[in-house]
Amino acid sequence: MDKENFFERVYEVVRQIPPGRVTSYGAIAEFLGTKGSSRMVGYAMNACGTAWPPVPAHRVVNRRGLLTGKRSFSSPQLMQQLLESEGVKIENDKVVDFKSLFWQPGAEL
Repeated sequence: MDKENFFERVYEVVRQIPPGRVTSYGAIAEFLGTKGSSRMVGYAMNACGTAWPPVPAHRVVNRRGLLTGKRSFSSPQLMQQLLESEGVKIENDKVVDFKSLFWQPGAEL
């Protein structure tokens, strides 16, 4: 599978994450059948700024709920602000109640 096709498949999954929920790079990779490619999912999130329809990349965090992708946004605070606008509480760059807000693509798609 080429990189562009992989990125598009990642975007299709991320577009289905409901507002107020989060998932991880690894959960997306596993759902796509490419377990171990969470870093490539991160690269896809970093490159999604011009994707159409828009990709809610702020809903993708690391496996511990940390906002590791925040530097890819136009300001380092934007990822947190977008999540908080959806009711997700963040403390110290980490999603509070991560387990209850976690959206598992394999179980929910």
